[in-house]
Amino acid sequence: MTDPTHAADALLVCTDVSYSYLDRYPALDAVSVTVRRGEKLALLGANGSGKSTLLKILDGLAFPQSGTFEAFGHPITEDTLEDEQMSMAFRSRVGFVFQNSDAQVFSPSVTEELAFGPLQMGLSSEQTRDRIREVLAMLGIADLADRAPFQLSGGQKKRVAIASVLIMNPDILLFDEPTAALDPRTQEWLTQLIEELSTAGKTIVHATHDLDVLDRLADRCLVFSEEHRIVAEGAPDQILGDPHLLVDVNLVHPSAVRRMGTRRLSAGPLSS
Repeated sequence: MTDPTHAADALLVCTDVSYSYLDRYPALDAVSVTVRRGEKLALLGANGSGKSTLLKILDGLAFPQSGTFEAFGHPITEDTLEDEQMSMAFRSRVGFVFQNSDAQVFSPSVTEELAFGPLQMGLSSEQTRDRIREVLAMLGIADLADRAPFQLSGGQKKRVAIASVLIMNPDILLFDEPTAALDPRTQEWLTQLIEELSTAGKTIVHATHDLDVLDRLADRCLVFSEEHRIVAEGAPDQILGDPHLLVDVNLVHPSAVRRMGTRRLSAGPLSS
């Protein structure tokens, strides 16, 4: 039988990864994850369960304290990313949209923000300008080009943060709580965008504890317990159809199960 972690479509592979902050606050405990080409993978769990830490490892912003992480068939460590060619190859293929856009959008203007990545990766000024025009048009934010980040609303900042990632045309997009703290119109816009990116062949990994649009944003789910381990895997319908699992991992309150019995749990208001 073929080992799924070494299948041809395995892009990112974490094997028995553990990580603690300050060496005493566990975030991940022997977590193994394979991200497959073209899939939409949701990381589900309560706040503090380890989802965001795993995304940081998948983006090379943190490194396993035990276990291994491979991307595109190559080990990713602090040492391997010190190699400029390796680092550029990895970072051009993986893009990360942070939960807090203020941590990602930092340049004096939107245009300068979008130019930063391409110029760092060695694109010419002309190529960079072309890409900026394309991504501004694609996301419908051309009118923001000369604006400063502090002049933008939360939804506008989120669009600019996404644009700063999409302009690099990565193969894999990582989203940390993509719909958190957004107004309903921007939530729907972002949900549709992720669907379109998936249809275009992008691999999507997102961390969330919002169950409301799970069936649109994922075809496979990994569920984290508050003990920082993966305790379940399945399609959205399978996960949402197991209310006792959702209670156990603190994604819904027990009263939701009592109200709905064994019916499918699906709404954000039920999230704890």
